[in-house]
Amino acid sequence: TIRHRIANSRQRDFLLVKKLAILAVLAALVAAYFVFDIGQYLTLDGIKAVAADLAAFQQDNALAVIAGFFIAYVVVTAASIPGAAIMTLAAGALFGVVWGTVIVSFASTLGATLAFLSSRYVLRDSIEVRFGERLKAINAGLERDGAFYLFSLRMIPAFPFFMVNLVMGLTRIRTATFMWVSQLGMLLGTAAYVNAGTQLARIESTSGLLSPVLIGSFAVLGIVPWIAKGIIGALQRRKVYAGFTRPKRFDRNLVVIGAGSAGLVSALIAATVKAKVTLVEAHEMGGDCLNTGCVPSKALIKSAKVAAMMRGADKYGLMPVQPEVPFKAVIARVMGAIKAIEPHDSVERYTGLGVDVVKGYATIIDPWTVEIALNDGGTQRLTTRSIIIASGAEPVVPPIPGIDSSGYLTSETMWQAFAEMDAAPARVAVLGGGPIGCELSQALARLGSQVTQVEMADALLGREDADVSALAREVLEADGVRVLTGHKAVRIEGRTLIAEHGGAEVPVPFDALIVAIGRKARLTGFGLEAIGVDTAKTVITDDFLATKFPNIFAAGDVAGPYQFTHTASHQAWYASVNALFGTFRKFKADYRVIPAVTFLDPEVARVGLNEREAAEQGIAVEVTRYDLDDLDRAITESETRGFVKILTPAGGKDTVLGATIVGAHAGELLAEYVLAMKHGIGLNKILGTIHSYPTMAEANKFAAGNWKKAHKPESLLKWVERYHAWRRG
Repeated sequence: TIRHRIANSRQRDFLLVKKLAILAVLAALVAAYFVFDIGQYLTLDGIKAVAADLAAFQQDNALAVIAGFFIAYVVVTAASIPGAAIMTLAAGALFGVVWGTVIVSFASTLGATLAFLSSRYVLRDSIEVRFGERLKAINAGLERDGAFYLFSLRMIPAFPFFMVNLVMGLTRIRTATFMWVSQLGMLLGTAAYVNAGTQLARIESTSGLLSPVLIGSFAVLGIVPWIAKGIIGALQRRKVYAGFTRPKRFDRNLVVIGAGSAGLVSALIAATVKAKVTLVEAHEMGGDCLNTGCVPSKALIKSAKVAAMMRGADKYGLMPVQPEVPFKAVIARVMGAIKAIEPHDSVERYTGLGVDVVKGYATIIDPWTVEIALNDGGTQRLTTRSIIIASGAEPVVPPIPGIDSSGYLTSETMWQAFAEMDAAPARVAVLGGGPIGCELSQALARLGSQVTQVEMADALLGREDADVSALAREVLEADGVRVLTGHKAVRIEGRTLIAEHGGAEVPVPFDALIVAIGRKARLTGFGLEAIGVDTAKTVITDDFLATKFPNIFAAGDVAGPYQFTHTASHQAWYASVNALFGTFRKFKADYRVIPAVTFLDPEVARVGLNEREAAEQGIAVEVTRYDLDDLDRAITESETRGFVKILTPAGGKDTVLGATIVGAHAGELLAEYVLAMKHGIGLNKILGTIHSYPTMAEANKFAAGNWKKAHKPESLLKWVERYHAWRRG
């Protein structure tokens, strides 16, 4: 490791020397421009004054003049020194239209590429450190359409080419692409200037060389690639729709399949903008989140937390009590929470908002037709301009021998099973160490079950940092959960799960087996295969959430890449707006700031990068941590487990790249960092914001304060100390 550090240090020093050398050369060229007053020769009058002498010298030294002119042109453009346009005129006067165009075309491309590479080599790394997240989208667009962008800019001679060179150097466009597109894009403008230069003696000003008509012509040529791209897109769409007959009239502007979070929001947006929209749902309105996911699980977690607080009442100076857990009453409360929220997502509410709600199973017959098998019998067929698939996800059930006859439960089936139980199951095996598995394990253990959690990976919450995973395990075990990481479920024999660990078999007896290893998109039964909508693990969409058919979109869990209710709602806005108004403008789905919360006690909340992801992506970061055992409100609440951990760019900038919070109310505390990342608010501004005392939210301010302490100006403070000493006499 020492050798590697020395090698890395030497490599960094070498790169720094090379960067400084490039800057020194550029600085020397710019200095020479002013010191030797080279600018006087790069004016129209200056070129006229020397053109005759050069022409006379050229007759006997043609190759020397060409070589010297070529090198000078390359130097001027590489150093981004004003004067390239004047030199192009001179090329016409010296070499004529054909040879002048050839010489300038290659010299300008070579000089532009050198300027491009200088910008890339010297500036790009530091720019990416500061604006890496924002540049990702730009680089993705340039990777796809970079040649079109560059060609359009090159075709407009009035645009400062040196700026194009420098700015493009900061992106990820390939050097070879930059060269050939620049060569081609600058050719017509070069020819126009060279041709004008053949009449150099008659030219009084460069302002009249390129008339508005000529510049407009170049601009039109610049958008030709985009026109061609549009034509190609139209042909591709025509090919996609081949074999289908488009209706002349449509019954609906939009049909939405699925009434979960994504479907409800999509339908609501469509109705709000007065579109005629039908929402199709075969089961319960509100989808998984309301009926089997977020709502019931959080209600169960709250009851379990109260039970844990009763057992641990001595933390608050009270007598601890072993709670009686009438499981039927607990589950009745869970179901009551669902019933209380149901009206928010009900058929009646959405019908009142202008949505046509149909209960039944939807099948896409063709890109514009949806057939609905109605729950009360019969069928209904609707034609529609656009379709949004929001069919959600379902639990993954692994193909473990014996699982089909084990009576296993999932997040979808366990609530009804629990409602039929008189007491909490005595022995529970939870298969899976992700957020759902951890939440259910802790809750059921607190309600009196003996819980064994089996996870194949070496740690719980595998997407989180090691310290988060370790704390999750610690709190689960403190609540009595037997955590078996690194254990692979190999088969089920009757009421026993057999796991394998280190070559040995570990039996896990159970009265209830809960499978919580993840969820997969619901892709079958909607006619997607029949019409050729591309699917893999999800419905395949583009950046605008459109499938291969530009009028069919997908949003929520069925589209991925995230399986959060709030992400589904977020995607629904893009899908519905693009479906309804994409003819005029389309919006790319923005996934830059996506928060996530695991509702353990204490909660685990995160947005943006964590340390593990930063290391995997090679992003240099600085980590700032504040432990909650130092927070006044946490002490008064006896909620001192946890911490706030902030990632900022290495080098001292206060931009928030990611935040992880473990602690009481972490999900609520995270909102401040979500806002900060979304709107570019740094730690300095968080530190300068008044936070009420005493609150848990002060943890965010103190974390920012720790960052500030690590960046205090030590050298300046020494002088300040001397100043105060002087003031004391």
